Amino acid sequence: MKLLLTYFLSVLILFATESSPEHNKVVILEKVLSELSIKQEIKIWSDNKEILAELKNHNNYKTVQSCENATIIILENKDKLIKACSNKHIFVLNYQLLSDIPQSFGALFWKKGRPNIVIIEPRIKAQSIKANSSLNTYLEEKVW
Repeated sequence: MKLLLTYFLSVLILFATESSPEHNKVVILEKVLSELSIKQEIKIWSDNKEILAELKNHNNYKTVQSCENATIIILENKDKLIKACSNKHIFVLNYQLLSDIPQSFGALFWKKGRPNIVIIEPRIKAQSIKANSSLNTYLEEKVW
């Protein structure tokens, strides 16, 4: 009985300490960003406030409250991209946005329950972004 109670409490604690739903996205985003090199300090803004908060909690990258102050924008909703920020480095969270936003250089999206990463090689070259060789498997020549 004590063993069953201990097991039950352990499972309860495990679920109680489960991270936010955006945690996995942020971990992947941080890994991708760590493999990219831009000529400026990386300052991130996102229209998804949960992602922005999670990035801030991890404290690996500086986050900003306005897209105008960002060097990289993580975008989930095209309608939230204001014209003043459309010239920034944009990483999207929806594959369709790669077509809709020509300035975007990469995407993280879920397909069949798995994360997918796509980085458009001509776009990173045009934006003077360098990708480490560890990202070669994610490089594409164009948006399909």
